[in-house]
Amino acid sequence: MPAACQAVFFDLSGVLYEGSKAVTGAAKAVDQARNRGLTIRFVTNTSTKCREDILNKLDRLGIEAEPSELFSAPMAALEYLLKHDLRPYCLVHEAIEYEFSCLDRRDPNAVLIGDARGRLHYESLNRAFQLCHAGAPLFAIGKNRYFKTEEELQLDSGAFVVGLEWAAGTEAVVLGKPGPEFFRSVVESTGFSASECLMIGDDLESDIYGAIDCGLQATLVRTGKYQPSYDSKLPDGVSVVDSVADLVL
Repeated sequence: MPAACQAVFFDLSGVLYEGSKAVTGAAKAVDQARNRGLTIRFVTNTSTKCREDILNKLDRLGIEAEPSELFSAPMAALEYLLKHDLRPYCLVHEAIEYEFSCLDRRDPNAVLIGDARGRLHYESLNRAFQLCHAGAPLFAIGKNRYFKTEEELQLDSGAFVVGLEWAAGTEAVVLGKPGPEFFRSVVESTGFSASECLMIGDDLESDIYGAIDCGLQATLVRTGKYQPSYDSKLPDGVSVVDSVADLVL
């Protein structure tokens, strides 16, 4: 176990499960962390499932998770938009559309983009571009390049975020990982310092770089979207394990 670790942050897709199947040993790894008295957080950029569906999925896979332990990028995005009284044009997946229904979206003064799948088409992206070009800030639930299903890698929303940034001459504020505000929020919920928290992830940029930049410890797993080229790009002090089952906590 990394030195002085008091809290463990588990990424979900690619770390605890891939598609509809649990990573072998994932439930045991979470239980091991609990038995050691460590504080657990589940942190995810998943924006195609509502929080209830995520918790239900973890339960089906035999992974114990309390609602208060889940920190998702859509939840962080909603909190930010409400706090700043913004009226977003939302490009989000239909599965989480209702979570943003409490927002006033008339006469939008901001743009929010997530993994909206089929909703990311020319007309919707052009509307987002027009708003951003006119000065509306651009917010991204995440900026991941791709994600991993049980079968293969899939394009994530990051490519569309970058396209809007380039076309509108703006820079997106990422409200999920690797955004520093997201990591700070999760750390604060534990009552520990960032250096006492360990992030476990399969994404080099969102999980590992994001955690290290915010002062956390980090461990990379060789499951999910992991690529062999990641090993040569790891910051000093980052450990690597074949899977979450190989963690020593």
